[in-house]
Amino acid sequence: MRHPLAALLTATTLGITGCSGTPDSPEADVTAEEVSLTVLAAASLQKSFDEIGEEFTADHPHITLDFNYAGSSTLVENLEAGVPADVFASADESNMHKAEEADVIEPETRGLFASNKLVGIVPSDNPADVSTLEEANAEGVNLVVCAPQVPCGALSQTLADAAGMTLNAVSEEQQVTDVLGKVRSGQADAGLVYATDAALAPDEIDTFDLDGAEDALNMYPIARTADSTHPDAADTFIEYVHSEPGQAILEKNGFTAP
Repeated sequence: MRHPLAALLTATTLGITGCSGTPDSPEADVTAEEVSLTVLAAASLQKSFDEIGEEFTADHPHITLDFNYAGSSTLVENLEAGVPADVFASADESNMHKAEEADVIEPETRGLFASNKLVGIVPSDNPADVSTLEEANAEGVNLVVCAPQVPCGALSQTLADAAGMTLNAVSEEQQVTDVLGKVRSGQADAGLVYATDAALAPDEIDTFDLDGAEDALNMYPIARTADSTHPDAADTFIEYVHSEPGQAILEKNGFTAP
């Protein structure tokens, strides 16, 4: 079972299943050396990257993947603190810029691999009768959003600014999954999350569209870290994320091409 990051990282190792690579997948790493990669990834990528990891390790049985999920800003802080990792996947370009400025990633390996849009969510019974951002932001409605330094929070603020309003949230969360959790449990009347996260609980929440969301997407970049101990294997994983099989998994889970 995988757990989000707190101050420091904890790793959960994916099981390895051995089989030969498929014609549609990138070639296996040229070395047969047993290696373990630590991949730091935005919380909104968890379902997709878990699935990508299973496919990747089936094609590359000598590589073990340890995924650690958290808000992108937390992941950058951990990289700056020296927490060992091989790959970083952010939910926005801003936090990847910070990582590059801090010299904790290799810029030449950086590239966009997915995009995501924001939607509004309410509990399935919608007790506050919310169907727009204006209604979600109204007095007496318990709105939950991501904190401003988190990609989904920055995007929430962008959409609110475009609508000429100030968000009156009762809570600002460090991870988009925490916003989803509070709404699906009924602790909040409404929340702003990625479309991919909303799709994780179709029986517990309903969604509503946000004006301008289609034109204000978060782009997801990925890069090898500067201190990777297995750069070739890290590059192989990054290549797989960009590959047709990796992109198919991302698309299945609601992401769109960058």
